Amino acid sequence: MDAPLILRARVVLPVSESPIEDGAVVVWDGQVSAVGRWSDLAEGVGSANTVDLGAAILMPGLVNAHCHLDYTDMAGFLPPTSFPDWVKGMLACKAGWSYTEFAQSWLNGANMLERSGTTTVANIEAVPELLPELWTTTPLRVCSFLELTCVKSRRQASALLSEAAERIFALKPERGFMGLSPHALYSTTPEFLELAGELSRRENWLVTTHVSESSEEFEMVLKAGGAMFEWLKKQRNMSDCGSRTPVQQLNRCGLLNDRFIAVHANYLQTEDIRALAESGSSVVHCPRSHSYFGYDPFPYAELSKAGVNVCLGTDSLASVNRVHGNKPVLSMFAEMGVFAARNPSVSTETIVRMATRNGARALGLSGQVGEISIGSFADLIAIPFNGPVSKAWDAVVATWRDVSAAMIGGQWVIAPII
Repeated sequence: MDAPLILRARVVLPVSESPIEDGAVVVWDGQVSAVGRWSDLAEGVGSANTVDLGAAILMPGLVNAHCHLDYTDMAGFLPPTSFPDWVKGMLACKAGWSYTEFAQSWLNGANMLERSGTTTVANIEAVPELLPELWTTTPLRVCSFLELTCVKSRRQASALLSEAAERIFALKPERGFMGLSPHALYSTTPEFLELAGELSRRENWLVTTHVSESSEEFEMVLKAGGAMFEWLKKQRNMSDCGSRTPVQQLNRCGLLNDRFIAVHANYLQTEDIRALAESGSSVVHCPRSHSYFGYDPFPYAELSKAGVNVCLGTDSLASVNRVHGNKPVLSMFAEMGVFAARNPSVSTETIVRMATRNGARALGLSGQVGEISIGSFADLIAIPFNGPVSKAWDAVVATWRDVSAAMIGGQWVIAPII
């Protein structure tokens, strides 16, 4: 077992408590063994190695609660359009890609996340054949959710889920875990969702699903009409449409519980919010993707007031606008910035928690990632900062540059320049 390492910084932002001026974190055996003021910890650590990060904020690595690494290199492929047309465009793009292109895209996305401060990511695996090799290429804690559809293949739901279960049993991520991701209501069936719910409860797996992302999806499911309904009515049985909202349909299929993550949830009725809150489900909001499609305002205030755990994700770069003509990059800092701009009444402290502790809670990793506390993984990042401690939360949300240092499990991913 290595000797303890002590990291000192102008400000330590544990997230689980208030910022600490002239703070320090003691790292031992890949975990945090102490956090506090430098003056209080220095004597007790004895001969520990010390790294002084100087004018910086030392904080937990960011938790990206929804990502599609496979699609990173599709940035800029599709212009903003209606959601059904975008889905059609994505299907065409995916059909033309090889395994090599998907793998390189996944790797490029993982590298972007490392540089921009993410240390844990919930990734939707559209090409699970590339696992487990891709896991070995990144130090990130990758929580891989197998993307599942059943409309296009027209195969039996039980057979598809049996194959998914066999794959999960066979694959053992070193730093993350695996779960199920029935893609969406429009790409699956009620029978499939019910069986997925039963399987996940039996095996205690997390489930994440795109739900109520667009007005077209909401209209299809609730009213049995609209552009998405007209497009899909010749491809799937539409008898499940016309009587419930998307969230109500998921609830009826037995998916809503404290191990369910609803992705997007942009279009909700009051009873949907109540169902999400009462079930303990989490919601992932992806601000830049939301802006790309020009959706109605995200119902953050209503969800938060009801007690729903709301966290942030990047989604894929296939649905993120260019900035000044440049291709975007995967960055949770960028997501925080866009959310802050659109929700000026929400405090920066709350926004930082959405990108850290809330994501950890959604992934069942509370106390392990997304905060600096005794026993948590030493997944830490540093960003330059020379202001007063009272401005630390603001500085994190305003960050746009890559991090100056990062470690995962006590190992440097981006070594500091001292």
